[in-house]
Amino acid sequence: MSALLAITWEPELRGILIVIIGVGVLCGSIYLVLATNLGIRLGFLVALTGLFGWMALMGLMWLIYGIGLTGPVPTWEPVAGRAVIADDVGLVRAGVLESSIDVPESATPVEQADLVADGFGEEGWNRIAEDDSAFGQASSRAGELVEETAAFDAGTYQVTAVFDAGGERYPKIGESVDFVAFFHKPHYAVAEVAPLEPTITEPGRAPAPAVIDDTRPRQYVYMIRDQGAERQPAAVLLIGSTIILLALSYLLHRRDSHVQRNLDPATAPAG
Repeated sequence: MSALLAITWEPELRGILIVIIGVGVLCGSIYLVLATNLGIRLGFLVALTGLFGWMALMGLMWLIYGIGLTGPVPTWEPVAGRAVIADDVGLVRAGVLESSIDVPESATPVEQADLVADGFGEEGWNRIAEDDSAFGQASSRAGELVEETAAFDAGTYQVTAVFDAGGERYPKIGESVDFVAFFHKPHYAVAEVAPLEPTITEPGRAPAPAVIDDTRPRQYVYMIRDQGAERQPAAVLLIGSTIILLALSYLLHRRDSHVQRNLDPATAPAG
């Protein structure tokens, strides 16, 4: 009774038993049918060959469509030692911008942000539209980084702009065919973070809309794209299963050759 209760209440034990029973029923039933018709050894070899052939096909489908057994997905990661940059001078020192920006001393924080945005555009950076999904991914990750580094607290900032550069894939066939473009250049992004004015919340009333504090300077989050390894497990499964499938197929072929040679009257030994 205690063993049955442990299996019922422990998800780990239930999961292990379900996998064992499923593999035993599916693979065992096929092997049982093949063993009764082909023999124990040949039936096992044929069943094993079919199993690895199915695994190779599954690995191929998962590799093409990026589903099933997947690895780490692409994410934005902070550039080491240069994640959060306080001003335009820091952008030049961190190597984000090649040339310094001429910002007048009397410029307001809004004017400084506009001049920095113009500097990004002059050096080939693209400004991502706010309705683009890439803007949401980069701004969400930038928010996590500014909170981790204690530059801002949650709810006290807003990502106002995202710039990106690089990330081109190669080699390409012409301009549009990139089926064999397995390599890429580093992809960088810079998110502009603006502080918000403190709001007073009152019980029973909806919170006031966020208002950007134009008296405080913007800060910038420097990130690099980690392409991840989403299809790597599927590729390993495909390559490994294909190698084993070819080896088992060769064993079946060699066995059939021996049987055919032994049954040939010309090569049969004299009675």
